[in-house]
Amino acid sequence: MSVSEPKTDSNSQAKSTGVVSIAILCSRVLGLVRDQLLNGLFGSSFTGIFTAAFRTPNMLRDLFAEGALSTAFVTTFSKKIKTQGDEAAWELGRKMLTLSVCFMSLVAVAGVALAPVLIRLLNPGWDNEASVNLCVWLAQIMYPFITIVSVTALVMGMLNSKKVFFIPAVASAFFNLGCIVGGLIFAWILDPGFRGGHITEKGLTGFAIGTLIGGVMQLAIQLPSLKKVGFRFRPDFGWKDEGVRDVLHLMWPSLIAAGGTQINVLLNSIFASFTPGKESATAWLANAQRLQQLPLGLFGVAVATVTLPMLSRLATEGMTPAFRGALAKGLRLVLFLTLPCAVGLSIFAGEIVSLLFEHGKFTAHDVAMTAAPLQAYAFGLVFYSAIKVLQPAFYTIDRRFIPMMVSLGVIALNATLNSITVFVLHWDHTALAWATAFGLALNFAALYLSMRKFAGGLETRSLTQSLVRLLVGIALMAAVCYGLKMLLLAGWAKMSFVMQAAELGLIISLAAVVYFYVTQKLRVEEAGDFIGIVSKRFRR
Repeated sequence: MSVSEPKTDSNSQAKSTGVVSIAILCSRVLGLVRDQLLNGLFGSSFTGIFTAAFRTPNMLRDLFAEGALSTAFVTTFSKKIKTQGDEAAWELGRKMLTLSVCFMSLVAVAGVALAPVLIRLLNPGWDNEASVNLCVWLAQIMYPFITIVSVTALVMGMLNSKKVFFIPAVASAFFNLGCIVGGLIFAWILDPGFRGGHITEKGLTGFAIGTLIGGVMQLAIQLPSLKKVGFRFRPDFGWKDEGVRDVLHLMWPSLIAAGGTQINVLLNSIFASFTPGKESATAWLANAQRLQQLPLGLFGVAVATVTLPMLSRLATEGMTPAFRGALAKGLRLVLFLTLPCAVGLSIFAGEIVSLLFEHGKFTAHDVAMTAAPLQAYAFGLVFYSAIKVLQPAFYTIDRRFIPMMVSLGVIALNATLNSITVFVLHWDHTALAWATAFGLALNFAALYLSMRKFAGGLETRSLTQSLVRLLVGIALMAAVCYGLKMLLLAGWAKMSFVMQAAELGLIISLAAVVYFYVTQKLRVEEAGDFIGIVSKRFRR
C-alpha cells in the first residue's frame, strides 16, 4: 500500500496536469488572438492605453483566480471536505460567495469613482491628456469585472477541490472568446470607422465591453459542473464562521505574497510611462508578457492547480514523505516543461513576435521593442512557474507569512532597480523586464530554501539529478535551434507569412523531439510520464 500509493498519486498528478494544460492552452491561444487583434487594429500606442485601463482589473483577476483568494479558499475548503464532509464545505462556499459579491461590488464601485485619480497615479509619465482621458473611460467600463472574477475564483476553487479540473481551466478560454467576439461586435456598432475600414480609438470601447461579456461567460460555463458535484447556492451572511475566518486569515498575507509579481508588473507600468516609449512601452511589455504567459499558464499554473488540493489534503497528516514527494514532483514537472520553453522563447524572440504580431498597425520597430523584454521574461519563466507551485504550499502548512515577507523584499528590490535604470541610467523598458526576472529568481530561491527547512527536505538530490539530465537535453535542443535558425531563417524578412510559420514550426518541432528523446533516454521520470500520457491520448 505504502509503495504503490505514491506512484498512483504521481501518475494522477501528471495526468491531471496534462488535462488542465490542454484546457489552459485554449485560453492562452485565444488571449494571444485578442492581443493580436488589439495591436493590429489599433497599433501599440492605443493598445498600451487599453492595457493600462485593464491593468487593475486584470491584476485582481490574477490575484483572485490564480492567487490569494483561490489559494486560501482551496486550502480551507479541501481541509473542510476531509475533516467535516461535503455539506460543511458547501456551507463555507455559500458564505464566501455572498461575502465576495458584497465586498467586491463595493470595490468595483470605488474603482469607477476613483478611476480618474488611479489612472493618473499609475501612468504619471504620460503627457498626453487625451490618452489619460481615454484610459479613464475604458477603466470605468471594465471595473465591474472585479466582482465577476472574485465569484469565478471561488467556483473554480470548489470544482478543483472536488477534483474537477478541466472545466475550470477551459472556462478562461470562454473569457477570451467573449472578449474577442463581444469586442468585435461592439466595436463595429460603436465605431463608424470600424465599419468603413478606418478604425479609430472609439472601437476600444467595444473591446472594453467585450471584457465584461467574457467575464460573465467564464463564470456561466462552470455553473453546471458546480451543480453536478452537489453545490446549491443561497445567500448566507453568516460571516463570523470559523471557516470564513480561516480563509481571510490565510488570504491577506497570501494577497501580498501572490501579488508580489503583479505589483512588480504594476510598478513596471508606472516606470514604463517615463521611458521613451510612453504609452507604447506598456503595450510592448504586455505583449512580451503574453508570450511568457503561454507556457506559464500551460505548465506552471496547470501543475499548481492540480498540486494545491493534493497538498492541502496531505498537510492534514503533517509533514509526511507523501507531502514532500508531491511538492517535489510538482517542481520537477515544472522544470521539465518550462526549461525548453524558456530557451526557445529566448532564441526565437524576434521571429515569434514578428510572426504573431507584425500585422496591420504593428510595425517592425514594435517587434524589436517587444522581443527584447521577451528574452528577459523567458529567463524568469522557469522561476515564475516554480513559484506558482511552491508558494501555495506554505499556506497548507500554516506558514503564510514566509511568502509575504519574501514578496515584500522582492518588491522593494524591483522598485529600487527600476528607479536606478529609468531615472539614473535612462535605460528603456527592457531593463524593467530584466529587473522583474531577477526578482523572480530571488523569490524562488528564498521560498525553496525556506520550504526545504520546514519540510525537512524536498528531495533536493533527486531534483538536482533531474536538472542535470534536463540541462543535457536543453543543450542539445539549443544547438539544434541555433543551427537550424542560421540555416533556414537567415532571410526571415523576405519570407512569406506561410513560409515563416512553416519553417519556424518545423524547427520548434524538431527541437522538441530532440529534447523529449534525450530526456527519456536519460531516464528523466517526468519525460516518461509526459510521453506516456500523450501516447495514451493518441491510441484512443
